[in-house]
Amino acid sequence: MKVINLHQEEHETIRLAVENNRQAQQMIYTRFSPKMLSVCRQYIKDLHDAEDLMITAFMKVFTNLKHFEYKGSFEGWIRRIMINECLSYIRAKKKVSFLEDEYYQEDSFNNIESNFSVDDIQFLIDALPEGYKMIFNLYAIEGYKHQEIANMLGISESTSKSQLHHARKMLQEQINKLKNYSNGTE
Repeated sequence: MKVINLHQEEHETIRLAVENNRQAQQMIYTRFSPKMLSVCRQYIKDLHDAEDLMITAFMKVFTNLKHFEYKGSFEGWIRRIMINECLSYIRAKKKVSFLEDEYYQEDSFNNIESNFSVDDIQFLIDALPEGYKMIFNLYAIEGYKHQEIANMLGISESTSKSQLHHARKMLQEQINKLKNYSNGTE
């Protein structure tokens, strides 16, 4: 039985893609595009805009592939490019505003028990104001720390924390409304 080193295959595919091998580029795109569309969709409400951004970001992936240093995961490197492309798009559209340095406190939003579908939750996240949505996604979904978010967005760490607090509060209120509606109590 022959053992195939998956990392070696990935390295070879990346090497070929750097040399503009279209088949290698297609392999990378085919492998990662479903996940990356999902990443873009988390930040961009309109599916067509999310698809356009994903394709633009993949062009940046292929243009900058020679700079990938094989430190960390290749998927993580692509994901960061996708997120940065989405953030740039949102900034360019000026659809985002942040409430500066409001008081916040930690809440217990993380322990939501529900029978809601992923589409239901995505719908609720999409309904958030852009600033809340962006920080919620970066923190709760992508796992960035508040200091990293602050640096990425050019805001203070406390602004990031307060925006997350407001986003969680707003989501919790919407989830409670949905629960009450589905239980017939509202």
